Amino acid sequence: MRKPRVAFICVHNSCRSQIAEALGKHLACDVFESYSAGTEVKKNINPDAVRLMKEIYGIDMELTQRPKLLSDIPPVDVGITMGCNVDCPYLPCKQRENWGLDDPTGKSDEEFISVIHTIETKITELAKSLKPYNSLRA
Repeated sequence: MRKPRVAFICVHNSCRSQIAEALGKHLACDVFESYSAGTEVKKNINPDAVRLMKEIYGIDMELTQRPKLLSDIPPVDVGITMGCNVDCPYLPCKQRENWGLDDPTGKSDEEFISVIHTIETKITELAKSLKPYNSLRA
């Protein structure tokens, strides 16, 4: 059986959702598949996100990720919006969460790092909650 698919969704798919996809792959690839997408895309992933993820985790998001539209990812089981504070994109799924995270774009490294660590905590909690789902499907 396949692992649940989780989509991290934000309008531009350039910062928080990209961080969540990278941390999902890094911390929870044994539990779920991670994707990120948006309704509009920026040309590149946020350079501060790229830099800090390299510094903190040794993850180079630019090697394996790019901004994507919702139509670029497969159907998912779990949809997580990052807290867009606008009309967050809708994606059909069995489970939905809104993590309500402030966008750190243009803010200090400290604020960026705080958001990154919050995402790390939420990824870990999500993995724990989805483990029973995996055992039911085995």
